[in-house]
Amino acid sequence: MTKQNFSKMQLKHLVIGVLMAYAITSIVFLGYAMLITYTTVSERSLPTVVAITTVLSVMVAGFDAARGSETRGWLWGMVAGLVYVLIMAIVMIVMLPTFSVDGRTVMVCALGIAGGGLGGILGINTKR
Repeated sequence: MTKQNFSKMQLKHLVIGVLMAYAITSIVFLGYAMLITYTTVSERSLPTVVAITTVLSVMVAGFDAARGSETRGWLWGMVAGLVYVLIMAIVMIVMLPTFSVDGRTVMVCALGIAGGGLGGILGINTKR
Protein backbone atom coordinates (compact mmCIF):
# COMPACT_ATOMS: atom_id res chain seq x y z
CA MET A 1 0.00 0.00 0.00
CA THR A 2 1.44 3.39 -0.93
CA LYS A 3 1.84 6.15 1.58
CA GLN A 4 -0.71 8.36 -0.23
CA ASN A 5 -3.38 5.63 -0.22
CA PHE A 6 -2.70 4.99 3.45
CA SER A 7 -3.30 8.68 4.21
CA LYS A 8 -6.55 8.77 2.24
CA MET A 9 -7.80 5.60 3.88
CA GLN A 10 -6.86 6.82 7.34
CA LEU A 11 -8.53 10.18 6.74
CA LYS A 12 -11.67 8.41 5.52
CA HIS A 13 -11.85 6.30 8.69
CA LEU A 14 -11.19 9.34 10.85
CA VAL A 15 -13.98 11.36 9.23
CA ILE A 16 -16.46 8.47 9.32
CA GLY A 17 -15.61 7.81 12.96
CA VAL A 18 -16.15 11.44 13.98
CA LEU A 19 -19.43 11.60 12.02
CA MET A 20 -20.63 8.42 13.73
CA ALA A 21 -19.65 9.89 17.09
CA TYR A 22 -21.69 13.03 16.41
CA ALA A 23 -24.65 10.92 15.28
CA ILE A 24 -24.53 9.05 18.60
CA THR A 25 -24.16 12.30 20.53
CA SER A 26 -27.10 13.88 18.70
CA ILE A 27 -29.38 10.92 19.34
CA VAL A 28 -28.51 10.74 23.04
CA PHE A 29 -28.82 14.50 23.57
CA LEU A 30 -32.14 14.64 21.71
CA GLY A 31 -33.46 11.73 23.76
CA TYR A 32 -32.29 13.33 26.99
CA ALA A 33 -33.85 16.67 26.02
CA MET A 34 -37.16 14.93 25.37
CA LEU A 35 -36.85 13.12 28.69
CA ILE A 36 -36.29 16.38 30.54
CA THR A 37 -39.13 18.10 28.67
CA TYR A 38 -41.83 15.47 29.02
CA THR A 39 -41.01 13.83 32.36
CA THR A 40 -40.01 14.90 35.84
CA VAL A 41 -36.32 14.15 35.20
CA SER A 42 -34.13 16.95 36.54
CA GLU A 43 -31.42 18.79 34.62
CA ARG A 44 -28.99 18.13 37.48
CA SER A 45 -27.73 14.99 35.74
CA LEU A 46 -26.90 16.87 32.54
CA PRO A 47 -23.11 17.16 33.21
CA THR A 48 -22.92 13.42 33.84
CA VAL A 49 -24.89 12.62 30.67
CA VAL A 50 -22.62 14.94 28.65
CA ALA A 51 -19.45 13.35 30.05
CA ILE A 52 -20.61 9.76 29.52
CA THR A 53 -21.94 10.51 26.04
CA THR A 54 -18.71 12.26 25.07
CA VAL A 55 -16.54 9.37 26.22
CA LEU A 56 -18.66 6.71 24.52
CA SER A 57 -18.96 8.72 21.31
CA VAL A 58 -15.25 9.41 20.99
CA MET A 59 -14.51 5.78 21.78
CA VAL A 60 -16.52 4.91 18.68
CA ALA A 61 -14.65 7.57 16.69
CA GLY A 62 -11.29 6.32 17.96
CA PHE A 63 -12.24 2.71 17.29
CA ASP A 64 -13.10 3.46 13.66
CA ALA A 65 -10.10 5.71 13.13
CA ALA A 66 -7.80 2.96 14.39
CA ARG A 67 -9.46 0.34 12.20
CA GLY A 68 -8.11 2.22 9.18
CA SER A 69 -4.60 2.23 10.60
CA GLU A 70 -1.85 -0.37 10.63
CA THR A 71 -0.16 0.93 13.79
CA ARG A 72 -0.55 3.45 16.60
CA GLY A 73 -4.25 2.94 17.18
CA TRP A 74 -4.07 4.90 20.42
CA LEU A 75 -2.68 7.91 18.56
CA TRP A 76 -5.30 7.82 15.81
CA GLY A 77 -7.97 7.39 18.47
CA MET A 78 -6.69 10.45 20.33
CA VAL A 79 -6.66 12.42 17.07
CA ALA A 80 -10.29 11.42 16.50
CA GLY A 81 -11.12 12.52 20.06
CA LEU A 82 -9.31 15.82 19.53
CA VAL A 83 -11.16 16.48 16.26
CA TYR A 84 -14.48 15.71 17.99
CA VAL A 85 -13.66 18.07 20.88
CA LEU A 86 -12.45 20.87 18.59
CA ILE A 87 -15.61 20.72 16.49
CA MET A 88 -17.70 20.76 19.67
CA ALA A 89 -15.76 23.79 20.97
CA ILE A 90 -16.20 25.69 17.69
CA VAL A 91 -19.95 24.99 17.71
CA MET A 92 -20.21 26.12 21.34
CA ILE A 93 -18.31 29.34 20.65
CA VAL A 94 -20.53 30.15 17.67
CA MET A 95 -23.83 29.18 19.32
CA LEU A 96 -23.18 30.60 22.81
CA PRO A 97 -21.62 34.05 22.86
CA THR A 98 -21.16 33.72 26.64
CA PHE A 99 -19.21 30.45 26.32
CA SER A 100 -16.06 30.35 28.40
CA VAL A 101 -13.51 27.70 29.13
CA ASP A 102 -13.74 26.46 32.70
CA GLY A 103 -12.76 23.36 34.63
CA ARG A 104 -15.73 21.37 33.34
CA THR A 105 -14.86 22.24 29.72
CA VAL A 106 -11.27 21.15 30.22
CA MET A 107 -12.46 17.92 31.86
CA VAL A 108 -14.78 17.09 28.92
CA CYS A 109 -11.92 17.79 26.49
CA ALA A 110 -9.57 15.52 28.43
CA LEU A 111 -12.22 12.80 28.62
CA GLY A 112 -12.80 13.15 24.88
CA ILE A 113 -9.15 12.74 23.98
CA ALA A 114 -8.61 9.90 26.48
CA GLY A 115 -11.78 8.13 25.35
CA GLY A 116 -10.65 8.40 21.75
CA GLY A 117 -7.30 6.87 22.70
CA LEU A 118 -9.04 3.98 24.47
CA GLY A 119 -11.28 3.42 21.45
CA GLY A 120 -8.20 3.47 19.25
CA ILE A 121 -6.51 0.80 21.39
CA LEU A 122 -9.61 -1.37 21.14
CA GLY A 123 -9.95 -0.72 17.41
CA ILE A 124 -6.39 -1.57 16.46
CA ASN A 125 -6.42 -4.74 18.57
CA THR A 126 -9.66 -6.10 17.09
CA LYS A 127 -8.09 -6.17 13.61
CA ARG A 128 -5.73 -9.00 14.51
